[in-house]
Amino acid sequence: QVQLVESGGGLVQAGGSLRLSCVASGSIFGINAMGWYRQAPGMQREFVAAITSGGSTNYADSVKGRFTISRDNAKNTAYLQMNSLKPEDTAVYYCNADIYTRVTDSPIRRSDYWGQGTQVTVSS
Repeated sequence: QVQLVESGGGLVQAGGSLRLSCVASGSIFGINAMGWYRQAPGMQREFVAAITSGGSTNYADSVKGRFTISRDNAKNTAYLQMNSLKPEDTAVYYCNADIYTRVTDSPIRRSDYWGQGTQVTVSS
């Protein structure tokens, strides 16, 4: 089993910064891409940023120039540095990871995992 846990969310004023962390744990053999998604009340979940195991990144147009995704492969951790935050950034932010797993009685598997989400609220 694999668990992804996000942290770092909270309340911040417009123009401020916040750094989110996502730690993957469990029977992890390896991690391919990791990413961040967000979902505002009454809205669809949307893509925010992603990073491959080699460090290649992709960003949604709405966050380019403001957000930076990074990862520490040794710690199975992804980060999202959010600067110049706007009220429209308010949402629950979810971590996503493409992970190879290996448990005692099963072969290696590749599956997509999600964290429980962390709330980010940006006030005017």
